[in-house]
Amino acid sequence: MVDSIYSELSTDHRHCDDLLGAAENQVHRGDWLSAGKSLQDFLGATLRHFEAEETVLFPAFEMRTGQAMGPTRIMRTEHEQMRALFEDLRRDIESRDRGHYLGSSETLLTLLQQHNLKEEQVLYPMADRALASEVPELLQRMRADRPA
Repeated sequence: MVDSIYSELSTDHRHCDDLLGAAENQVHRGDWLSAGKSLQDFLGATLRHFEAEETVLFPAFEMRTGQAMGPTRIMRTEHEQMRALFEDLRRDIESRDRGHYLGSSETLLTLLQQHNLKEEQVLYPMADRALASEVPELLQRMRADRPA
């Protein structure tokens, strides 16, 4: 199978979604200890994903296409919006505020779904085309900070 930005980062999206879903299910059950662990796993994986995009993929795409004000700017803005919700979720786990957690989690899930759709349908295919000769090296750099 040929590695692509699309396949790599779309798979990463599914992994992060699964971790968020696990935390939400545990909050529903009132299993706060497990929910806290699952949330930390989600946050770690998602922040690594954002970091890989923001420090490797987006700069390479912007340099190659000259589009610093296009899709990557929108994605960075959405990352910041989601980071603010991450803090809400952390506080809700600490305070065991089930209702607020579930509301914040639903808002985050909606943002993530919309964000991921834009990346998967627009940005990643554009990046695969624009950066075709660099994809293996970029993927290697994006994988470098992931736990084994």
